[in-house]
Amino acid sequence: MTLDWETVDRLARAGDDAGVATLLISAGEAERRAFFKTVEAGIKAVDPASLWRLQANPAGGYAIAVLGTAPTAQRASALLTRRILRDHWRWMPTAHLLAVAAARGLDWLGDLGHRLAQRLPTRDVWESSEWEFVAAVIRAGGAEPPVIEGVVRGWLAGLIGPRASRRRPVPLTTRMREDPYLDLILPSLFEIDGLGAVIFNSGWSDGSDDPATVARFPGATAALVAEGRLDRKTILAATVDRLTRGDKPNALRPFAVLHDCLAPTVDEIAEYAPDYLRMLAEGPGPLAALAQTALRILDDHGRLDLDLLLDTSAPVLIRKEKSLVKAQIAWLEKVARRDPGRVGEVTVAISGGFGHPALDIQERALAVAAGHLPVLGPETVARIAAESTLLAGDLTARAAELFGTTVAVADRPVALVAVEAAPMPAPITSAAELAEEVVVLLHDQTGLRWERVLDALVRLHADSDRESLTAALAPVLERHEAWFRDSTWNPCSPFIALGTAMFMATVPLPARDNNLLRLQMAVRAAWQEGRRGGDDSRLPTDPFGVLVLRTAEIAVHINGAMMPMLVATPTRVNGSVDPAVLLERLSRAEAEGWQPWPFDLEQALLRLPRTGVDPAVTAGAAALTSPAGRQFAQWLASGGLPDPVSEPFLQLMDANPISDAPVRRRMAVRLRPSRDGGLRLERQLLTHEPEKHPAWWPNEFDGIESVLTMVLPHHREVAAAWAIAGQATLADQNRRGNGVLLPCLAECTGPVGPGLAYALAYTLAAKQETDRASALDAFLALAAGTEPFAPAVGAALADLAADSTIKLSRVIPVLADAHRAGASGAVWEVLTAALPPLLTTKLRAVPDLLELATQIAVTGNLHAEIPGLSEAAAQPGTSRLVQESKRLHTILTTP
Repeated sequence: MTLDWETVDRLARAGDDAGVATLLISAGEAERRAFFKTVEAGIKAVDPASLWRLQANPAGGYAIAVLGTAPTAQRASALLTRRILRDHWRWMPTAHLLAVAAARGLDWLGDLGHRLAQRLPTRDVWESSEWEFVAAVIRAGGAEPPVIEGVVRGWLAGLIGPRASRRRPVPLTTRMREDPYLDLILPSLFEIDGLGAVIFNSGWSDGSDDPATVARFPGATAALVAEGRLDRKTILAATVDRLTRGDKPNALRPFAVLHDCLAPTVDEIAEYAPDYLRMLAEGPGPLAALAQTALRILDDHGRLDLDLLLDTSAPVLIRKEKSLVKAQIAWLEKVARRDPGRVGEVTVAISGGFGHPALDIQERALAVAAGHLPVLGPETVARIAAESTLLAGDLTARAAELFGTTVAVADRPVALVAVEAAPMPAPITSAAELAEEVVVLLHDQTGLRWERVLDALVRLHADSDRESLTAALAPVLERHEAWFRDSTWNPCSPFIALGTAMFMATVPLPARDNNLLRLQMAVRAAWQEGRRGGDDSRLPTDPFGVLVLRTAEIAVHINGAMMPMLVATPTRVNGSVDPAVLLERLSRAEAEGWQPWPFDLEQALLRLPRTGVDPAVTAGAAALTSPAGRQFAQWLASGGLPDPVSEPFLQLMDANPISDAPVRRRMAVRLRPSRDGGLRLERQLLTHEPEKHPAWWPNEFDGIESVLTMVLPHHREVAAAWAIAGQATLADQNRRGNGVLLPCLAECTGPVGPGLAYALAYTLAAKQETDRASALDAFLALAAGTEPFAPAVGAALADLAADSTIKLSRVIPVLADAHRAGASGAVWEVLTAALPPLLTTKLRAVPDLLELATQIAVTGNLHAEIPGLSEAAAQPGTSRLVQESKRLHTILTTP
C-alpha cells in the first residue's frame, strides 16, 4: 500500500492498528521521515467531533503513524499530547507502537517517555492504563521513569487499584516484591500529600473495617520490611515523617496502620521522640493517641525527658479529644506518684486542664490538683490558684473554697444589636456597566445582582438610544449564546427570558421567535390563571419562578408602551421595598400616565414590610387614583399578605430506595394559603406539598438562595419551607454549601415557624464547618431580633437528634459559640426545650448539652425547672449523664 495520509486515516478509522504498523514498517526510513509533516498536518486537521460516530477508535492508528514518522522525541511528544490522542492513552496499542519504534531503531524513546510522563494526570487516578503506556515507552528506551506525582499516582494505581485487583489474584506482597520500580517510587508515596487517601480508598473499597482488609498496603509493606526486601530504618523514618507532617485524616490512616504493623521498639521510639511529641500536641486525634501510646512506652522504660513531657502537656490538655486528655491527666498523675520530687511541676501542668471547655475534664484536673495540695509549696499553690480562674460552671465556687480565693464576678454578657438590612447599592448607570454585570450574573446568581440587571435593562432601554445599548449587549448575547437560547439543559432558566429581553431591547426578535412565543404563553397563563408551569408554561412553579416570570414579563412588554422603571426594585439588600419609595414610584407613574406591569407591581407589594408603615404613606396611597395606586392603598389598608399555614411534614424512606445510602426520615414542611383570592402570585407561592419520601440530593435552590429569600422578604417562613430539603442534606447527607441560605433568612423578617426552625436545626448539625458557621451567624441575628424562635429550634433539635437523624455532637459547639457571643438567653431557651425529650435517650452528647446548660445557668444565675432533670439526677450510678444532671439540678435549685 502507498504511504499516504488517506490510507493511514482510512486504516486508523477502521481500527486496523496492525495495518498502520505494517504500512510504516514496510516503508524506508527516509520515506517515513519525509511523511511526518503530512501526518502532523493530517492529525491537526481531524475534527474530534467526527470521531464519536466511528465504531473503532482511530487514536491508536494515529499514534502509530506519529511514532513511525517523527524525527525527534520533541516532535512526537507534541502530537501525542494533543487532546485527540492524549484522551486515548489508556487504549493505546502498545505492542504495535513499540514494533514500529524497534523497526526504526529509535534512540530517543526514553526521552519521549519522560516527556509523556509530564502529562500524566495528578488527580482522580483510579486506574493505571495511561501510566502503563508511558512506562512501556520508557522501558523500551532503556530509561527509568521520572519520580514525579503523575508517575507515582499511576504506578500506585497499577499496584493497588481496581484494575490491578481484577487482573490476577496475585498477593499484593508478591506484586510489590516483583515490581521493578518499587525502590525508586515507593519513597515518594510518603512524600507526596494526598497519596495516603488513594491507598485508603483502595484498601477500604468494600466498606469493611476488618484490619485484614484495610491493611492491604501497610501489611504488605511491613511484610517486605520483615523479610529484608525493604530497609526497616528507611520505611520507619518515612512513616514517622509522614505522620508528623500531617495530611487529611483518611490520607494518614494507612500510614498509621503501617506504623502499628512495624511496631517500633523502645530504641526506635526514643530516636523519634521529638516527632511523637509534636504529633501528640498538634496531630489529628488518632495520631495523637498513637503518639501518646508510644511515648508512654518510652516513659515506662525511663527514657522520656520529663521536662519535654510537661511542656507538651500544655497543648494536649486543652485538645477537644476528651479521651486523650483524660489519658494525659492519668499519665501525669502516675508520673507524680513515681517522682515525688517533681509533684509540684506535674500538678501545675495538670492545672492546664482547667482551660478545657468540658466541665468533666476541668473537674478531673481540679480533683487531681486538690489531692496534691497538702504537699505543695505556697508558690506552687498560688500558680494553680491563678489557673483556677479558667474554670467554669460550679467549679469556680469549688475552686474558690479550695484555694481560699474569691469568686470572680462574671463579665456582663455582650449585648446583641439587631442590624437592619443594608440599602441597595447604587443603580447601574451605563450600557457598558450593564453588560459587565450580565456576564458576572451568568456565573454568580444573586438576588441583588438580578434586581440591578433587570432594573438597569428597563431604565436604560427607556433613557438611552438603542444603538449604544446594542453596542454593549450584542457581544454578550453573541459570546454567551448558549446561556440565552432554549435547550434541554436549561428549559426553565431565567437566562432564556433575560436573553430574549436583551434581544428585544436591542435588535428585536421576529414575532414568531420560539423563545418569545413560549414566554408570551407563560405570561398569559400566569395572568389568566395565576399559574406557572404546565403544558403552556415552562416557568418553575417554586418561588424562583417569580423571578423568571418577571423577567419574561419584561421580554414580552419591553417594546410595548414605554416603561421608564420597575416599581419592584428593592430598596434593601434583603429584598424589602420601602413603602414611601413605592408611593413615590406609583405617584410618578400616575403623573406621567403609565401603569407598572402587573407582576412587577405584585412583586413590589409582596416586598412591603408587614408593620410600621408611616401613616403619611398610607394617606398618600389613599389619594392615588390610578389602578396601581388603588391596589397599593388597598394592600396597605388590609395589612398586606397574611401568614400562610405552615405545618411539619414527616417524610419516610421509600421501601425500595434508589440510593446506596438512603435517608431514613426527614422533616419537611407543608404550606397552604390562609385566605382565598389575593394576588395572582400568591397561591402558588404559599402552596407547597412535600413528596411522600425524602428526595435524594435536592438542589432546587443551590446557588440562588438570595433570589429565593428576596421574593417574600417579610415572610421568611415561606422560603424556609420551600428550601428545607436542601438544608436537611447538610446533616443527613453531609452535603456542603447550602448553609448560606440561613443568614439570608435571618436578614429577612416574619414569624419563625417549623420551616425555619427545622432548617436552622439541620444547619446547626451540618457536617461542614462553613455551613455551621452560617447557622451561627443566623442564630445570632435571630437572637438580636424580636421574633421568638429558640423554643421551636430546641424542639426541632430534640426531634431530629432523638433517633440520630442528626448528630447532636455537631450542634453543641455552635451553641457554645453563640453563648460566648452574647446569645445566652436564646441558647438557654433552646436547651430547656431540647433537654426534656433528650434526657430519656442514650445519646452520648446529652451530657455535653447538660454541661453547656450548667455554664449558662452559672453565668446568668438562673433558677428554673427543667422537666425530667430531677429524675435523671436521681438515677443510680456514676455515668456522666447522671453526674451532669446532678450538677445542673443543684445549680438550678440552690438559692
